Amino acid sequence: MRAVSARFLATLRGSHNAVFRARVCETFQTGTNPTGVEIPIVSGDVQCAATADIRATLSLTTSYEWPKNADGLLTPYGNEIFVERGLSYGNGQTEYVGLGYFRIDAPEQEETPGGAVDISGSDRMAGIVAGRFLTPRQFSSSLTRGQVVATLITEVYPSALIEWDDTGVRDSVLGRTIVAERERYETLRDLVTSLGKVGYFDYRGVFVVRTVASVTGAPSWTIDAGSNGVLVKMSRAITREGIYNVVVATGEGTDTTPPLYAAVADRNPNSPTRYGGPFGPVPRFYASPFITTYGQAVSAASVLLRKSLGLPYQVELEAVPNPALEPDDVIRVRYPSRLRSLSLRSEAHIIDTITIPLVEGVPVSLKTRKQYGENIGDINV
Repeated sequence: MRAVSARFLATLRGSHNAVFRARVCETFQTGTNPTGVEIPIVSGDVQCAATADIRATLSLTTSYEWPKNADGLLTPYGNEIFVERGLSYGNGQTEYVGLGYFRIDAPEQEETPGGAVDISGSDRMAGIVAGRFLTPRQFSSSLTRGQVVATLITEVYPSALIEWDDTGVRDSVLGRTIVAERERYETLRDLVTSLGKVGYFDYRGVFVVRTVASVTGAPSWTIDAGSNGVLVKMSRAITREGIYNVVVATGEGTDTTPPLYAAVADRNPNSPTRYGGPFGPVPRFYASPFITTYGQAVSAASVLLRKSLGLPYQVELEAVPNPALEPDDVIRVRYPSRLRSLSLRSEAHIIDTITIPLVEGVPVSLKTRKQYGENIGDINV
């Protein structure tokens, strides 16, 4: 969860006034207070998904004027919009939460010349996806993984900031020559995944490389019903679609050595989809030239499996908006039990997707999966 004050979280549970801000940035910036032109927000939302290639997207309607020329503020030629949602405390103080930098993709105006302008936008990963290599690229075996990531990012965004949660992994060398054909993003994703990490542009516009949080982490927020509660609506479903309980990660062999591999499975006896249980074996296979050791194969398989732990019990929630929430956050869902008593049923969930509205009176929408606890390990194949 993004950092906010205790006052912010407490205020969300009572009557409060939400505030919104959007600034168009004509230069590449990072941080939560960029220099830009503020434009009015009529409506819109920010959607974030843990497993999407482009983690966050923007839909925004503004009453700002339609661009009059190619250099107009809202043209889709590189300008970004930094969006925030926050609270007004009524004493002249406000607290904003940054939701991210979004490249302007497509401004539209249904009623000309003075109608509202609808803008769709994507976070900075869209530039990496679009920035395919002109010719195949070769990365020397002596390069560090941090150097390769920096090259892939800064060729598109020269001023980009990159943060690693593990400098040892960042500074380790490839150990083998890598040839990438055309896809910059797929090369970046493969490298990060092979390290047991995830990589994305966060709300500050910084590219972060980090380990996926354990599903056993402490809940960062409680969505509850009743007095001072924030739960508006809940629905739930159970499905087998897209579920796997064992991941086999494989590296590339050489002329003299066979390819190495590792298999990591859900071993939690309480998980309904555990490997070796009545759910049956459902494997996923992943191969990457960046995997050069058994440990890397285990890490890559583990990060892919963690994205599935907790399925298939999926819940859709509507709640009073907390803009500090992000995908992969662990939250607690507490609501009245089916029995008519004073007891409350409590479940831990992991956020898969979240839609944060940019207008008052609209609840936040979340899709989550129930947390069963993490117990994964490698198995013999």
